[in-house]
Amino acid sequence: VQLQASGGGLVQAGGSLRLSCAASGNIYSLNDMGWYRQAPGKERELVADVTSGEATRYSDFVEGRFTISRDNAKRTVDLQMDDLKPEDTAVYYCRAEGWATTGRNFDSWGQGTLVTVSS
Repeated sequence: VQLQASGGGLVQAGGSLRLSCAASGNIYSLNDMGWYRQAPGKERELVADVTSGEATRYSDFVEGRFTISRDNAKRTVDLQMDDLKPEDTAVYYCRAEGWATTGRNFDSWGQGTLVTVSS
């Protein structure tokens, strides 16, 4: 199972970006999908995730600025980020957990996409 992330870039503080992640491969079902980030010198942390039933969870630092969504038919998970702050600068990774057609569980990560917010 592969995850392909896109949508990162450079934006000024207060601006918006939309990250997208598409899952492909021998997927039987997708369970939780989410976005994480890792800033320089810091550990990777959860930004937001969404269950197969579309229940969402956000980390406290999001403060209502981001929205996670998924399209089960397209096997995608998006992260709309508004009112970006310089401290949101990080590499953003998507993650998906589920079951492959082989009957094995998978927990896959995308390659990361850089988000840079200038002040």
